[in-house]
Amino acid sequence: MQEFKLIKEYFSNLSKKNVGSLNLNDDVYFDKSKRLVISVDTYIEGVHFINFKKPELVIKKVIRSSLSDLTCKGVIPKYYFISASGNKKTFSKYNLKKISKSLKQEQDKFDINLCGGDTVSSNKTSFTIVVVGFSKKIVFRNKARLNDDIYVTGNLGDSYVGLKILKKEININNKLKKYFVSKYFLPDIHLNLAKKLVNFANSSIDISDGLIADLEKLINNQKLSYKLYLNNIPISKSLSKTLNLKRLKKLSFISKGDDYQVLFTASPDKSRIIIKISQSLGLKISKIGKINTYNQKSQIIDQKGKKIALKHKGYYHRF
Repeated sequence: MQEFKLIKEYFSNLSKKNVGSLNLNDDVYFDKSKRLVISVDTYIEGVHFINFKKPELVIKKVIRSSLSDLTCKGVIPKYYFISASGNKKTFSKYNLKKISKSLKQEQDKFDINLCGGDTVSSNKTSFTIVVVGFSKKIVFRNKARLNDDIYVTGNLGDSYVGLKILKKEININNKLKKYFVSKYFLPDIHLNLAKKLVNFANSSIDISDGLIADLEKLINNQKLSYKLYLNNIPISKSLSKTLNLKRLKKLSFISKGDDYQVLFTASPDKSRIIIKISQSLGLKISKIGKINTYNQKSQIIDQKGKKIALKHKGYYHRF
């Protein structure tokens, strides 16, 4: 059973009396009257991270991934709670010192504070992160409008290459290896953009499961479709170089997930504002497509103007 079907059939009715739950169809809980925004994420060894050999990096990855849920809504994270499960090896004194040091670095970088949590003894290593922020307004999912432009921040695909390197599925030189592995463990979180997003975005989501999978979540309850232009989907110079060296196709790397870039839609008349903000922040923001009517099938267009099929849309949660 897919995630959305599970939620709809078994849990949606439990939230109907609470407007802040957003029908369990967004990444956050939002209580407008109290200006309260909350997100919850769980990360499990073997699913969300390969292993716990680099605890100082794994903990940074799960913290940043969790902060992303709020920042893509236009909210600045303020507090976080962390619950962890593991065994004596996982939480040895050596590892705990590394984890503590990394958490301090992330707190200083993103101006967040640890407020509590829980620990459980288990053979399976996992982390659950609750992030809290405060705002009068957020950018919702499912608020895209017909003819909206589709935008994405940063570059896509670098994290996936990092994952393949860690799995020893790609072999490249040490300089490129270091770059991609860093992108896997340390996703870019755009706090400065979060402060401005509510001024121009109609809808938004962070790219965790993959560009296409998350774009389909963005419009899942709306009678809309999308058209994306492959050439406009941004990748880094390092990825472009790697694709050329390995004779790989860009299409195979743009929607694998773990990018944690912001995917949003905005009215065409907001394009000048978005360009200006991109320049002022020094942040790449790329227009990659358009929101269309539902009777037009969603599609990706290549450099020759031809429709292309995407075999892998991203990660889907199935139970």
